[in-house]
Amino acid sequence: MPLRLNRPHIRALTATMLGVFLWFGSGVKGNDTGGMIPWQPGADEYALHLAGAHCMRYKKYAIITSVHPWPGDYIGFVCRRAGRWGPAYNGW
Repeated sequence: MPLRLNRPHIRALTATMLGVFLWFGSGVKGNDTGGMIPWQPGADEYALHLAGAHCMRYKKYAIITSVHPWPGDYIGFVCRRAGRWGPAYNGW
C-alpha cells in the first residue's frame, strides 16, 4: 500500500510542525521593547548577538539586563532606541 502524503491530516500535521519549528527556531522571544533568551551552558557567549539581531528588526540596539545561569531560566534584554546617549549618536 503506497504512502499518501496528500491526505488532509498529514498536510495539517506537517504545517503545524513547520509553524512550531519557525516559532521556536532561534529561542529569542520578545517584541520592540525587549525580550528573553533561554539560558543554556554557553549561551552567554552569543546572547548579545542574538539580542542585537532581534532588536535590529526595530532599528534599535540591545542591552543585556539580567543573566540567571540556571537551566530553565532566561537571559533578559531590552531594546533601546539610538538617541542622544546611545551608541549611534552622531550629534557632535
